[in-house]
Amino acid sequence: MRIGLLGTGNVARALATGWRAAGHDVLLGSRHPKERTDLGLPVAGLDETAAHAEVLVNATPGGVSVDLLHSIGAPALEGTLLIDVGVGLSDDFSALTHPNSSLGELIQEAFPLTPVVKTLCTMDSTTMTAPGDLTEPGTVFLSGDDPEAKATTGRLLTDLGWPASSQLDIGGITTARGQEHFAFLFMGIAGGVNSHTFNIKVVTRP
Repeated sequence: MRIGLLGTGNVARALATGWRAAGHDVLLGSRHPKERTDLGLPVAGLDETAAHAEVLVNATPGGVSVDLLHSIGAPALEGTLLIDVGVGLSDDFSALTHPNSSLGELIQEAFPLTPVVKTLCTMDSTTMTAPGDLTEPGTVFLSGDDPEAKATTGRLLTDLGWPASSQLDIGGITTARGQEHFAFLFMGIAGGVNSHTFNIKVVTRP
């Protein structure tokens, strides 16, 4: 698939590298593409990246994501699956920028003709693309209102090493709130285990 990733940070680069290794055509989108030619990955402007993409991934800081998507425009995003992996945090990581909602919900509300799926925001970039390197399988969550969009996202997660047994559909886009608000527990666990490379696993009674 043609995958456009908005952002050029650690998350966008990790996902692009993982999906390219799986055979997908990836393109990173930047406001200043001429300044990001040293990444070892193709980079273009935001509009060009959106036009390229069958699937668009938001890997930008959550506090600016909606405005950035508005700069591309709703017509350019219409009908394109948007996988949102962003979390809006203050500069000092002490507060959520969307404390009573979620970035995923706000994007879906702003772009109703763009199916949004929230996933991968409960882990660091290393775990996103190498879940098999952990001591045992963990869980990755999916939130979204469009079943077809979630099915496509699930296939792309499988390409990153997430088997169907590790993928948990937790409901509509409103459940993205729980994924994003996990950020504080993530930071607490990271301090407890002295590492950001870990994941959680949902276990149930047999």
